[in-house]
Amino acid sequence: MMHLLNNKNSSGRTGGYIIIHSIVFGSIAIVIISALVAWAGLNLKLARASILKEKAIQIAEAGIDYYRWHLAHAPQDFQDGFADAGDYYTHSFHDKNGVPIGTFTLTITPPAVGSTIVTIQSEGKVVEDPTISRTIKTRLAIPSLAKFAFVSNSDMRFGVGTEIFGPIHSNGGIRFDGLAHNIVSSARTNYDDPDHSGANEFGVHTHVNAPPGSGTNDTFRSGEAPPTSPVPVRTDVFESGRQFPVPEVDFAGLTSNLAQIKSDAQASGRYFAASGALGYRIVLNPNDTFNIYRVNTLRAAPNSCTNSGNQTGWGTWSIATSGGAQTQVSGSPFTIPTNGLIFVEDHVWVEGTVNTARVTIASGRFPDNPSTRTSVTVNEDLNYTNFDGQDVVALIAQNNVNAGLFSADTLDIDAALMAQNGRVGRYYYNTSCHTGSGASRVNWYARNTLNLYGMIGTAQRYGFSYTGSNWDCGGAIGNIGSGYCGRNVTYDANLLYGPPPSFPLTSDQYQTITWEEVN
Repeated sequence: MMHLLNNKNSSGRTGGYIIIHSIVFGSIAIVIISALVAWAGLNLKLARASILKEKAIQIAEAGIDYYRWHLAHAPQDFQDGFADAGDYYTHSFHDKNGVPIGTFTLTITPPAVGSTIVTIQSEGKVVEDPTISRTIKTRLAIPSLAKFAFVSNSDMRFGVGTEIFGPIHSNGGIRFDGLAHNIVSSARTNYDDPDHSGANEFGVHTHVNAPPGSGTNDTFRSGEAPPTSPVPVRTDVFESGRQFPVPEVDFAGLTSNLAQIKSDAQASGRYFAASGALGYRIVLNPNDTFNIYRVNTLRAAPNSCTNSGNQTGWGTWSIATSGGAQTQVSGSPFTIPTNGLIFVEDHVWVEGTVNTARVTIASGRFPDNPSTRTSVTVNEDLNYTNFDGQDVVALIAQNNVNAGLFSADTLDIDAALMAQNGRVGRYYYNTSCHTGSGASRVNWYARNTLNLYGMIGTAQRYGFSYTGSNWDCGGAIGNIGSGYCGRNVTYDANLLYGPPPSFPLTSDQYQTITWEEVN
């Protein structure tokens, strides 16, 4: 035995030593091979999981696409076609051969009152591994006509001193002599500016002299007219540029829904029939109520203040201050209704403050007759408390939206203003439209500053001022013969997808405004 154990081969090594090495290296090889197999298996598993996760998100996206299609056919169905108001709806998802390969489950949050934003959450799962899921959350909305700071169906002119934050559009031409911080667009390639003679000018043009010049030139501007090419870049007037021609805005949307607002206000809002007097005054309160008064007497025009401009419907459009000029309606104050609709079948004057209220005040007479159309007038401040979309007011007039003769010297209006058949603006009041004399004289025809936060939609030409002789406007000289020297219009971007109740929309189709994966 001793001889066998000590037997050596010709190299002097023992056979046992070779066996030990074989066992060691064999074990290492087994470990490495096992690890490689495990690693390969893990990679295959991860690859499979990755494929399934990709399938899951595509199935979730299919859920979003399905409900976008559903809303295109049933814009007001936020229950997936079910009669009960459940929150979760599950659908099978099939491959091209009709084999079920997964499911998507929808959670649908309908729009808040006055908004068009619907939130859809879709969770996608695969049949092969139900533990794998991915979820997408998207918000869809229908844009309203409040996508513009100004929208008009006729030629428009914005004078010196006008500063506007927000997009402007007209189906006619636009002469802009103020400062526009956003895009100004027109549906016209060129047009004949009605304020002077001469050839056609660009659909959007200015009469402000280009730097280093200053002031304006009221005659035809060859540099702002075809065939000048390219169109001059005038960032001193159009900070974000100008575009023309662009497609027309469907202005029919502004005139088609007033009767529906009346019907909805009668059903579940607040409806006030003809006053039997001159109209109503509505004062909005910050506690979600409003006071309403019958207007019995208007303030007379002073001195020899007359309709020298021969304007239809001209008057002071200002409520008298003497006793008995207005009487409170029985039951006032009223609560702002849940649907936010107040309809007045008469003229209406509006003022006050809202706090977390969404309300539309509409004025009209039916059947519609041009001679009896009603107007909305704002002579005193109409204010929001919050500027984050919680407060929204719309004033929709069948005819005009006015600021009267005796309007505030500095007038703040926080609202979307819509004149369906007339114009948003102020009548022309000549220099005789004043009271007092000497140091106590008040030139009512000349007002200081109008600050509007919201938007303006007007069928006819907009205007809160008229050019004329220079006069002192709070220390600044403006070429204004009547009206507000300063006009500051700030666009309320919250109106685009969160418009006031029953506000006209640009279409009936939802658009995606946000998309995110939530897990």
